[in-house]
Amino acid sequence: MRFFSRKLIKPEDLNAHGTLFGGSVLAWIDEEAAIYVICQLGKSNIATKFMSEIDFVSSAKLGDIIEIGMETVHFGTTSITVKCEVRHKFTKQSIIRIDKIVFVHLDENGRPTPHGVSEPANE
Repeated sequence: MRFFSRKLIKPEDLNAHGTLFGGSVLAWIDEEAAIYVICQLGKSNIATKFMSEIDFVSSAKLGDIIEIGMETVHFGTTSITVKCEVRHKFTKQSIIRIDKIVFVHLDENGRPTPHGVSEPANE
């Protein structure tokens, strides 16, 4: 798993309990996964199709730095599947794990179309 981005937990990222709001981190994951997939495919016309169970393992608090990691799991004809882990930068404690996020490559009409990629890009 490669960790590409980091986030500083700020007051606007917190929930009513003073810990990291799940909606904020899920938005960050979706954006990071999309960027990762675009880099893997070399094509930007993609859409998130599916996310498997989201495992909230622990949380983060104000001032913590988290990092978001991605790994390619599978290339389909029109899809690519990645997995994700969000962890605390310094302790490496896992915060969230998602085993399967599926993206689909789309044509100009929004229909699935082959992407022509069969192995991960070397970044």
